[in-house]
Amino acid sequence: MQNLKDFFLFCSGVDRSILDRVPSDENKYVGIGGTIFFTGVLAFFSAAYALFTIFDSYFMAIIFGVIWGLMIFNLDRYIVSSMKSKGGFFGNFATALPRLAMAVLLALVISKPLELKIFEKEINAELIVMEQETFKVQEDRISARFNDQIAAAEAEANRLQGEIDAKTAVRDEKVAAALAEADGSGGSGVRNMGPIYRAKKLEADQAQAELESLVAVNQPQIIENRQQAADLRGQIKEEISSLERSAFGGMAARIEALERLGHKSDAIYYASIFIMLLFIAIETAPIFTKLISPRSPYDHLLHEHEHVFEMATKQSTGERGNDVRNRLRVHTEVGVHQATAEIARKKAEIDAELDRTFKGLRNRGYEIG
Repeated sequence: MQNLKDFFLFCSGVDRSILDRVPSDENKYVGIGGTIFFTGVLAFFSAAYALFTIFDSYFMAIIFGVIWGLMIFNLDRYIVSSMKSKGGFFGNFATALPRLAMAVLLALVISKPLELKIFEKEINAELIVMEQETFKVQEDRISARFNDQIAAAEAEANRLQGEIDAKTAVRDEKVAAALAEADGSGGSGVRNMGPIYRAKKLEADQAQAELESLVAVNQPQIIENRQQAADLRGQIKEEISSLERSAFGGMAARIEALERLGHKSDAIYYASIFIMLLFIAIETAPIFTKLISPRSPYDHLLHEHEHVFEMATKQSTGERGNDVRNRLRVHTEVGVHQATAEIARKKAEIDAELDRTFKGLRNRGYEIG
């Protein structure tokens, strides 16, 4: 149990030499350290699942998951241990604000893969729908390339068939008129095979001949157009069957599927938000604990410990600064004195030289004014 407590205290980033002097603060920092540790564990599972969806390899997922978990653990430990209580709420809040922003960002990064795992079954079902939608779009694009040609071929075949149908209707009408004239059910109303019947029979035969002639011309074209349409449909099926049906389940697709599920279901939408808020609460809990807690004995001792070093540093740097300033002053004043003495000596030499020159000139009889 003691080893576990020591480990959690290490996770909290506390200074053991100071904490040992105030054991009443141990429980506080054991709790903070445990939160930081379990945040790192959750970060491991989050990264491992995310990377497994990318590499499909347990080995790679575990290796990168451990690296990510340790990185988040170390970062959380540094964020909490670097936060010092200043005594006032607003001062502490200003110190904690950038750390809170970073903690929220880490919580969002950690929570998303775990959300995907929690809703994995629903996401897998939605991925099937998304996959079918993607395939349908691909198939529609292929079909769109041939639809105009198929429609043109079928329209031409229907037009030619329409001509045949119209000519057939005319032929049937004339045949029916001839038969009605023959049996007396129509036409003149007299049952006979007389001249009227023969005239109508001639018209029917002529219509039959025209129909046969039209069929002989149109039918091959109809067959050709319908065969062209069938060939184009076969080409569509061939290209669709050759489409690459790659797996549809990457990280981006799963995130999109979760977003679609959130739009479809309020329950999933709010559950996703609450999971995210839960991770934000876990990630920011150590910072808020230090933010709202009054200054404890550990904080006072830590401040005193750091203040001693701060004052010692200021004293040392002040003494060094004074020493440098004194040396500069001595060097300056000595230099000034030496320069003044050198100037006086030079003046004396010049005056002596002038005196000798004037004296020589007087000895030669020159008048010096």
